[in-house]
Amino acid sequence: MGAFMAFNGRRVPGDAPSTRGIQLSENTGVGQSASTAAAWVNKNVASYVPATNITAIAVGSEVLSSVPRVAPVLVSAMNNLHKALVASDMNFHVKVSSPQSLDIIPKPFPPSTAVFNSSPNSTIYQLLQFLKNTNSYYMLNAYPYYGYTNGNGIFPIDYALFKPLTSVKQIVDPNTLFHYNSMFDAMVDATYYSMDALNFSVIPIVVTETGWPSQGGANEPDATVENAGTFINNLIRRVSNNSGPPSRPNIPINTYIYELFNEDKRPGPVSEKNWGMLSTNGTAVFPLSLSGSSQTMGNATAVFCVAKDDASEDKLQDGLNWACGQGQTNCSVIQSGQLCYLPNSIKNHASYAYNDYYQKMRSVGGTCDFDGTATVTTNDPSYRPCIFTGSSNSSGGRGLFPAGDFGPVSPLGEGPKPSVSKIQFAISTACLLVILL
Repeated sequence: MGAFMAFNGRRVPGDAPSTRGIQLSENTGVGQSASTAAAWVNKNVASYVPATNITAIAVGSEVLSSVPRVAPVLVSAMNNLHKALVASDMNFHVKVSSPQSLDIIPKPFPPSTAVFNSSPNSTIYQLLQFLKNTNSYYMLNAYPYYGYTNGNGIFPIDYALFKPLTSVKQIVDPNTLFHYNSMFDAMVDATYYSMDALNFSVIPIVVTETGWPSQGGANEPDATVENAGTFINNLIRRVSNNSGPPSRPNIPINTYIYELFNEDKRPGPVSEKNWGMLSTNGTAVFPLSLSGSSQTMGNATAVFCVAKDDASEDKLQDGLNWACGQGQTNCSVIQSGQLCYLPNSIKNHASYAYNDYYQKMRSVGGTCDFDGTATVTTNDPSYRPCIFTGSSNSSGGRGLFPAGDFGPVSPLGEGPKPSVSKIQFAISTACLLVILL
């Protein structure tokens, strides 16, 4: 079982820093020294791989809005960590990013006009350039709870809770005429449009935090068990449909829920202690249903990982070598004389190896990226006599999880629906290391 550390670093305005990962002084060292970054990766990542499935390093938590004084070293720290991962041959599987809040987008609605509070030389521009160059993803902390409670009644609560809207309450972007059925989708789209405004249109978004508190103080009437349960269950159904927001319908919104357990010792308002799906004694705060997730058998929902048509052979060979080595893929079937050897091409062999790795590892955070040489598809790449893992013709295939570079929280696998007591294991299998700046 991996450790799930992502959400311990959440910050809200006025919230005291939560220290997870390395301390502020150590992060400054990571930003200034490649050797310090390499030592950190060796100690905190390499020493735990592959027993722990680490898929990303999150550098800081909402640094640009909560700790702006550290912004000058943020991207240099990310660069040094990425170089250390390259030196350790882990950059295919472990990505580097930095979670940001929606606060750095002053006017997120309408999404089509949203822009970062930035300039071409700003930290956010440098951050996006890094993400593009390393085939990483933008980490977004998206909280419709705050969008609604701080919205002065502009939006209905049903919009924040993924509930159906009446015809007179439809939320429409006046420029694109896109209909937004949830504030969550609008927040994600606002971030995509903000990246577009800086000419970064190919960086996928991962929602690293979202949730709803189940209890609040006298001035927090919307923090209720009913609203929390409604939000989380509707979120699961939304993420499970494997689609993106209106501007990016083919890019799934891979999402992590904040959080698993309530934190009764956490300082601040009552709501800050009650974001968990489980209470501190392990009992469920509200019923959790996965009935709306896409856990249906057959190729209709099967997703495969294959080599991109335009990937260079050198990079494909690097990806193939990693998959058959450190990735522990079953590459015996692409050897000479075996079922999947022909056609004898690097692209074909890489596709088989990439997919075998992805099918075995995606339920615990495995990605379909391979340094930008892989992509997901719903078209079964199998051919006679070569049957790809995940195919309906394969006895060992799963083919049940949504696509994405970062494991989504909702679908938990084949077979009977897991009980709430098993959610801890399901969520804990992907590990996101947080370096809190």
